Amino acid sequence: MSNFIIYLNNIDYFAIIDLVVIITLSTILLVFFKRRNNIKLALIFMLYMTALAGVSIATALTDNNILYVTAQLLSTGVIFIMMAFCVVYQQDLKSIVTRFSKWRETKDVISYGNNDDDLRYAARELVKACQTLSKNDIGALIIITPNNIPNHLLDTGTILSAKISNGLLQSIFNTKAPLHDGAVIIKENVILGAGCFLPICQREDISKELGTRHRAAIGITEESDVLAIVVSEETGIISIVKRGEIKRYMTPEKLLEEIECAYGLNYSHNKHKKR
Repeated sequence: MSNFIIYLNNIDYFAIIDLVVIITLSTILLVFFKRRNNIKLALIFMLYMTALAGVSIATALTDNNILYVTAQLLSTGVIFIMMAFCVVYQQDLKSIVTRFSKWRETKDVISYGNNDDDLRYAARELVKACQTLSKNDIGALIIITPNNIPNHLLDTGTILSAKISNGLLQSIFNTKAPLHDGAVIIKENVILGAGCFLPICQREDISKELGTRHRAAIGITEESDVLAIVVSEETGIISIVKRGEIKRYMTPEKLLEEIECAYGLNYSHNKHKKR
């Protein structure tokens, strides 16, 4: 008991800061595991950290360094755990790093008008294109970004800076076109680029029915505040993805509502409903 009192008396501000950092990092990792439905790994990690803390405290409270070897083994094990974590979750770590990377302003992109009427016209053209692609079982991935885009995304594709149109979108996603495999990135009523490659989400809770386009849509919306539209090549089902959550079987009316919402025009539906 006397050793414990001495230990508490010797605690300084640095020890408190060290404790807060450890608790914060542990909480972040637990939330990370929980969001990926890896509850077992979260429990194993919690037990490991509890054992490490217990042994460290026991060693600090005793004069003869009891459990010294065990404490050293557990401390060394943390290094291997972090290495394994980086290997297993490299895609997730890449997404996290991307969030802190520099973003490119799109103010210098050619503008074709961005008033409400122009944006509503662009939204209708998007819906028409998605409907046609869906009927013909042609896959598509369209990203609508409200403000900024990551530097690296446009660099993976071809810069277009072209006005949105039904015909242009169908031409881009034509299976014989060179850019059909990648994503189209849109800001306002301008197609910034096509054939862009996006990070693929590696979450285990995603249905196996969803292909690469759906996983890419989930991945980009998890790291950026964008709206992703996916047309399935196998089933023709139209889906939208926001903040990593996917909604399937979108009707033309619902899809138009989601696009106008992304454009900041969602109030127009409320006006029509009130009338």
